[in-house]
Amino acid sequence: MNLTAVTNNTLALDFKEYLTFKLENEEYGIDILLVQEIRGYEPPTRIAHAPDFIKGVVNLRGIIVPVVDMRIKFNCSEVVYDPSTVVIILNICKRTIGIVVDSVSDVLELRTDAIKAAPEFDTVISHEAITGLVSLDSRMLILLDMAHLVNSFDLGVEAEPLLALQSSDANLLSLPY
Repeated sequence: MNLTAVTNNTLALDFKEYLTFKLENEEYGIDILLVQEIRGYEPPTRIAHAPDFIKGVVNLRGIIVPVVDMRIKFNCSEVVYDPSTVVIILNICKRTIGIVVDSVSDVLELRTDAIKAAPEFDTVISHEAITGLVSLDSRMLILLDMAHLVNSFDLGVEAEPLLALQSSDANLLSLPY
């Protein structure tokens, strides 16, 4: 391996790409490698006795996908479904899950040294679910650990059992109801 290849690999490790989205006035970022696709919002099929933040399920090319409304989960003051509302389909812990957000903003390539640790204090989101904060001009981007958040969604299973419950022919999620 030559010095140029080593330098290029080192530079590649100094950056990570994030998909950014908005919830009310806040902007969040998630690892782009988790994103399968972005879809316009269509009301999902409601599941009886599911928590309010689980909007229901959608059939995504034969895979039943639970849809979590992040605005409800994060206690946003107003939940409005408009043309900019989207569902981000994520692959996390070998599971497919949809999250409803106000809008998708951008894909950003961020230097790892620009990511600052989040302060520890009580919020709707556990501080373990926030991987860091990035200051971008006049705005702050909150980076989320979606694997940690999925475990906190009260879907009735945790990351390890999710792998065990996975059907061999479909990516189905068992709800506790």
